[in-house]
Amino acid sequence: MRLPIGTRDVSASGGTVELIGRRGDGWAKVASHDIGIDQAVALLRGRATAGGRVDPVPTDAIPSNDPRAVRFEPEQEILWQYSRHVEAARVVRDDDRGLVVWIPSGSERLESAPADGRRTREVPLAERFSVAWIMRQSLWEGPGVLRVAPTGMPWSVWFFREPDGAPSGAYVNLELPHRRAGGSAPGVHSSDLVLDLWISREYPEHEDVWLKDADELEAAVAQGRFTERQADAVRSLADHAASEFIARGSWPLDEEWDTWQPDAAMDAPVLLPAHERVDAARRRSGRSSLEG
Repeated sequence: MRLPIGTRDVSASGGTVELIGRRGDGWAKVASHDIGIDQAVALLRGRATAGGRVDPVPTDAIPSNDPRAVRFEPEQEILWQYSRHVEAARVVRDDDRGLVVWIPSGSERLESAPADGRRTREVPLAERFSVAWIMRQSLWEGPGVLRVAPTGMPWSVWFFREPDGAPSGAYVNLELPHRRAGGSAPGVHSSDLVLDLWISREYPEHEDVWLKDADELEAAVAQGRFTERQADAVRSLADHAASEFIARGSWPLDEEWDTWQPDAAMDAPVLLPAHERVDAARRRSGRSSLEG
């Protein structure tokens, strides 16, 4: 028996989730107002002027839909960076539709974490964006993950799998459209927008779609990371993703990336490069999410 729309649960990572719709069967909007994608992105890029912090992006980074943007080669090792979160990845394919990368199990990453030694999910929501933080290096745990960044869109799609390689579902990470940088530390740069969607593997073409971390977005507003208007822009992006991408089963959902498998060379762990950008990322810290 299928769970009813509106069912709430806790995800494997500890975040709250709510069953918000089914592919092909309609979608209950989560935003209070309809905000176009371009307007929503503009509002969210302007967080610095509203009291939030926008993390620095390399001066040579160009929007992914700009004809001048660098194109990456298959098997090239690049950085996939969300402001204070830096991961090492290997390119599978890159074309006009978007970038596809593989992050093998055991690959290196940097991420901001509470300075007192707790994991982020161990910090109560009421203080999650206000505690002091530092950067920590770790490894990608569990099975490898395939990520797809559609060109110019404010989301990426992560295809997760079980330990035996079987597909487990698709995760739609809401984020600002990627910017690309070449040079000696090539990679893509974005900013995570807290709210995400999870597409289950059951019931093909009528999969359950879950909204993830709505309560964390509310906490980000309460602690000054977003304004109420910007939070509604994030919710609008979730609505756009649901209606214009998930409901239609558009690329990359229509290309069987969930069953793609790496060969041995592609599946070797990727290390963070010895580079000044990575070194600078290691040194970052702040007294709250608005600093550092």
